[in-house]
Amino acid sequence: MKFKRKDVLGLEDLTVEEINLILDTAEPMKEIMTRDIKKVPTLRGRSVITLFYEPSTRTRSSFELAAKYLGADTSSIAIATSSVQKGESLRDTAKTLEAMAADVIIIRHSAAGAPHLLARWVSARVINAGDGAHEHPTQALLDMFTIREKKGGFQGLKVAILGDITHSRVARSNIWGLTKMGAEVRVVGPATLIPPDIERLGVKVYYDWEEGLKDVDVINVLRIQLERQKKGLFPSIREYTKLYGLDQQKLQVAKPDVLVLHPGPVNRGIEISPDVQDGPHAAINEQVTNGVAVRMALLYLLMTGGEKDEISA
Repeated sequence: MKFKRKDVLGLEDLTVEEINLILDTAEPMKEIMTRDIKKVPTLRGRSVITLFYEPSTRTRSSFELAAKYLGADTSSIAIATSSVQKGESLRDTAKTLEAMAADVIIIRHSAAGAPHLLARWVSARVINAGDGAHEHPTQALLDMFTIREKKGGFQGLKVAILGDITHSRVARSNIWGLTKMGAEVRVVGPATLIPPDIERLGVKVYYDWEEGLKDVDVINVLRIQLERQKKGLFPSIREYTKLYGLDQQKLQVAKPDVLVLHPGPVNRGIEISPDVQDGPHAAINEQVTNGVAVRMALLYLLMTGGEKDEISA
């Protein structure tokens, strides 16, 4: 199958076949990362620019490493010291990058829909690295890749997404992707952190952790965004941790071989206890490795359509 998209802006509009192609392509990419020399010439001569309007460690660095492992040249735009601080609009920034002949622009922005606008304005391929509380497609794809590695597939799996669903772009992308692949998705958390009518996305809603986590195969723990605490969406950090923080007690109601994921960064001891975070059920560090492999796969597919056979060179 050839990958025909110009951009990857979200999982809402990706097909099952496209998702499978990305995950399948990530497998040989992960193998490249185990080599002594982690570099192939597949994208030699291509240019990748990261344009991040919000802070990031994992996503930004993994995209840059992914591009370098495939032989592409990379450039990072530091918004804090760029012309954006002088009032330059996103559209003008886009046209500047277009004039530099960038092949791929990877954007993170606080405004939902910003990557979609950028994709209209430039001929370069655009990848959404997170837009507001809308989507974070590559995080969901690496989560799915990790689940498939550990569980063998998605059909019939019960996956609980635990925490602040309302403000989480990770949750939305995971919901779109996992439901398409045949998993049962549950969202678990306090009513103040779960959007009304989210059931229309095909998920089951639980406000009681014991009911929500019962017999699940996967628990994806979301970061509690501490800045939201100022809005009074839950009584206190301590109260949230007691009721919804994933600890050994809560883990007991899930399946014995439950897989625990977290998009990072982790608020250690708040949304997840240290013994669970560092325990045998967690694959949090492996998610970071898989993130590079998935982003390598996306860059490869967008720039070659999947037809160039130099992956293993």
